[in-house]
Amino acid sequence: MRRSKALQGVRVIKFTSILGRYEAAELNQIEVAELLGIDERTFRRWRQRFEDDGEAGLLDRRLGKASGRRVPLDREHEVEALYRERYSGFTAKHFHEQLVARHNFAWSYTWTKTFLHSKGLLEKAERRGAHRRKRPRRPMPGMMLHQDGSRHIWVQGLPALDLIVTMDDATSAIYSAFLCEEEGTASTFRALREVFSEHGLPLSLYTDRGSHYFHTDKADGPVDRKRPTQVGRALERLGVEHIAAYSPQAPLRQAQQTFGAPVPDLAGPSGQGTGAGRDRDGGGGQRLLSAGPHSRPQRVVRGSPQATGNGVRGDPRRRSRRGALRAGGAPAWQRQPRLLQPAEAANP
Repeated sequence: MRRSKALQGVRVIKFTSILGRYEAAELNQIEVAELLGIDERTFRRWRQRFEDDGEAGLLDRRLGKASGRRVPLDREHEVEALYRERYSGFTAKHFHEQLVARHNFAWSYTWTKTFLHSKGLLEKAERRGAHRRKRPRRPMPGMMLHQDGSRHIWVQGLPALDLIVTMDDATSAIYSAFLCEEEGTASTFRALREVFSEHGLPLSLYTDRGSHYFHTDKADGPVDRKRPTQVGRALERLGVEHIAAYSPQAPLRQAQQTFGAPVPDLAGPSGQGTGAGRDRDGGGGQRLLSAGPHSRPQRVVRGSPQATGNGVRGDPRRRSRRGALRAGGAPAWQRQPRLLQPAEAANP
């Protein structure tokens, strides 16, 4: 028996019991309505329907009827076919975004997720523990940056490459994004130099515990702050707090919320480089390589800063004239850094 029918039966039993006490003058209408959790007018209507039709008059007439807002069956079949054939591997949120943007879909994300679960196309996520709950964003741009890499076949015809993304925690604005053969110290310095020379110094940088970020005695173990890496020493000289992530793929998760999983406009599901996720002209990944990371329009920022201003600090050359970020003998700072202004924080 469905829960709705069971609750309806309980309601009928409760109503008939309380109605007997009302007819015996033990309760007035106000008290009866309070016991039933309804108002007096609804009680009078239920009593009239009970006198006219008996228990059948108390049944919810909406049960068994299709809702006027229900998704049509042909659209259900279309959604299922699209996920199986074109968007396999997409998360519920990314799939719903593609439905709305490309397939004129007008129903909610919640329906999409529930439908995928019911068809066995998507597994339900386990409930997060207390230490895995979402934390609030930083209130101002520049207070925390995220950096991480994701390896996929981003461009059709090329081998798998690492996408290195550096983004702001408060606004999800992407300050640097590029492809490289392998994530490491050199790619980290390149990304930090692009961001710091263009926008100034943040208060903190949030990364995973990769070997180029931190020393760990064993895999997935705690970081050893007494043995900083090249990246750690550079950030320490610049006065930027380096925060280690102890949640799996924590920094990349926020980047994937912006780009997709993998990047919807650059690669297909599971990093195949084909399918619906790639640009229709087939050149999305090439533009990322040739035209730079900011040639691609940014997605709508899901969060907005809670405070005005920014948390970016001044010229890093005041701390070190020689410059702290050097990789492979490259010059440290070639142009005057500028502060990140509030208007630029949302649209870098």
